Amino acid sequence: MSKDTWINDILAGQYDGQDIELKGWIHRSRGSNKIRFIVIRDSTGKIQCVAKRAVLGDDFFDELKGSLIESSVILRGKVEATDREHGHEIQITSGEIVGAVNPDRPFPITESAMSEADGGETEFLLDNRHLYLRTSRMTTMLKIRSSVFGAIHSYFRNRDFIEYQAPNFVAGAVEGGSTLFEVPYFGRKAYLTQSWQLYAEAAMPALERLYTMAPSFRAEKSRTRRHLTEFWHAEMEIAWASNNEVMKHGEGVVRHIASTLLDERSDELASIGRDLELIARYADTPYPIIRYDEAIEILQSKGVDVEWGQDLDYSKEKILTADFEVPHFLTHYPRIAKPFYHRPDPEDPKYVLCHDLLAPEGYGEIIGGGERTWSEKEILERIDEEGTPREPYEFYIDTRRYGGVPHGGFGLGVDRVCTWLSGADHIREVIPFPRDSRRVTP
Repeated sequence: MSKDTWINDILAGQYDGQDIELKGWIHRSRGSNKIRFIVIRDSTGKIQCVAKRAVLGDDFFDELKGSLIESSVILRGKVEATDREHGHEIQITSGEIVGAVNPDRPFPITESAMSEADGGETEFLLDNRHLYLRTSRMTTMLKIRSSVFGAIHSYFRNRDFIEYQAPNFVAGAVEGGSTLFEVPYFGRKAYLTQSWQLYAEAAMPALERLYTMAPSFRAEKSRTRRHLTEFWHAEMEIAWASNNEVMKHGEGVVRHIASTLLDERSDELASIGRDLELIARYADTPYPIIRYDEAIEILQSKGVDVEWGQDLDYSKEKILTADFEVPHFLTHYPRIAKPFYHRPDPEDPKYVLCHDLLAPEGYGEIIGGGERTWSEKEILERIDEEGTPREPYEFYIDTRRYGGVPHGGFGLGVDRVCTWLSGADHIREVIPFPRDSRRVTP
C-alpha cells in the first residue's frame, strides 16, 4: 500500500506519457454527467484529473462523481502534458474510493470559511484545527517550519555542538515565578520548564558546546500575536565564551535559517506572498548592535514614555525595529532589569552582559541571551540580591563551586522566527496546534 508517485514529480514532467497510480484526496470536483474534472491533492501539490463515463463505466464514474471534498482516492491513468495553466493532467482509466466522506457530514473547511478568515484564523478554524491543517496555507506553513527546525539543527551540528535534553518538570523558575505552570507531583509542587538553560549550564563543563530543540511553557495570559503558553525553544550554551561570541552564534543561526528557507522553500514563501528579497537581506546583511542606553534615547526622542531601568516590552521593541531593515541586537540592559544569572559587566556593574535580537517589520524579540554569572561568589550575591531562595538552585550553584568558567548562551523562539520569516500575522499560524491562555483543544 506504499506510495511512490507524487504530484510535484508529475508536474515536473517526470511521468509525461506514462501510466501512473496516484494516491491522494479530492480537493475540488466539477463537470457534467459525462465528464468530471477532479483536482487531487497530496502533500506536494495539486493536479487535475479527467474522468469520463465512457472510459470508467457507470458504476465507478457515478461513485467518483458523488465523492465529496477530502474523500481519499487511488486513481490510475495516463499523464498528459497540456498547454493549459496547470501544465499536466491525468486521464483516469480506473481507481477506487478509499475513504469516502459522509454526505451528512461534509468537510467543514469551505471556501467561504477561508474567505471569512481572510488570511487570519477565526475561532471556527481554530476549533477545527485538526482539519484546517490540510489547507494549502497551513501545509505551506508546516513545510516552512520543518525547514526552520532543520536549519537550526544543521547550524549547530556543523559547528560541533552536541544536542542535549533537559527535564520538563522542574523545581524553580528561570524567567520569573509569575509565569510558572504549577503541577502536582506526588505530593510536592513542581513546574513545567520555562527554559532548558539551568540544566544546560550543569552539562556545560561536560560538553562545552551544546544545544537543544524543545518545548517551553510560560503561564502568560497575554493575548498578543506573539505569545503562546507552549512554544518551541532553540537554546545553546557554550563554555569559554563572552557575550559577543554568543551573539555571533545568534546572528549566525538566524542568517542560516533565512538562507535555508531561500534554498528549500522559495516556492512556498512566494505562494503566501512573501518578498524573497527581504529574506535574502536577512540572510546576507550583518546585524547592527545598539546598547540599552541608546535605545532609551531613541524611544524618548520619539515621544515614548519610558524610564531608564525598565525592561522593554513589545510596544517599544516595535518602535525600535522601525529604524532597521534587518534584525539588530540590543545589549547591556541594566542589572535591575534582568534575572540573577546574567553576569554584571566588570567595567560597569550596573549593567549586565546580555543581548536581545529584535526582528524587523514589527516582529520584535526573537532571541534573548548573554554571558552567565559564573563565579560562586557572584551567583550567590545575585540570588540574594533578588531575594530568591537558594535551595531550588543548589545544583546550579554547584556548577560554579566546582570549576566554574566564563560561559554564555541564548534562547531562540522558533515559532516567532517562523512567524517573522513567513510574514504571518499571528504566531498561531505557524504551529500545528497552538496553545494560549484560552485554548487547549483540539
